[in-house]
Amino acid sequence: MTNEDAMIACPQCDALYTARAPDLGEKAVCARCHTVLIAPRRNALLRVMALAVTVVILMAGATFFPFLSVNVAGLSNASSVFDAALAFMDGGAMMLLSVLVLGLIVLIPVLRAVLVLYVLLPLSLGRKPLRHARGAFRLSEELRPWSMAEIFVIGVAVALVKVSDLAQVGYGPAFWMFAALVLISVFQDGMMDRWTIWKTLDEADR
Repeated sequence: MTNEDAMIACPQCDALYTARAPDLGEKAVCARCHTVLIAPRRNALLRVMALAVTVVILMAGATFFPFLSVNVAGLSNASSVFDAALAFMDGGAMMLLSVLVLGLIVLIPVLRAVLVLYVLLPLSLGRKPLRHARGAFRLSEELRPWSMAEIFVIGVAVALVKVSDLAQVGYGPAFWMFAALVLISVFQDGMMDRWTIWKTLDEADR
């Protein structure tokens, strides 16, 4: 094969295949590592956009609503993710840590969701992609490893195991929002057929 546009590489093992769109409901799977390469679904764009909007809404609430409350010897304190990030705002390296916490946990997941909406909204309406749609979708894919909301939830779960022996811990609404957000993000990434999106963007540029 010499036509690179007619080929697809497995994102896990880099095996090359001739790209051929399966029927709706079917999947093209890597023969070596069984990674799903192409999986067109009916109304997939609308579902991915709905999940992206849900991510933005949940992240807004999860950032500012109470996340955890701690009760020790009759004294209680509740804080949000935003409060926890501001606690590091003492200047120097701690301020950099605060910016990284907000960026990796809050801003990047929201930015990815907004970029997905920017790219998919015109496509779902059957219109020409907006300007720089290819760059926006590429950026959303490049940011995927840096979206660490799920890492934050895992870290909190580990910390709670140790803190629960020392104090009474209460879960605020933001905790459950974050948990739902992680699950929705996984569903969104699993439902998104990237090959079809790239193919649609390429055809629109011709």
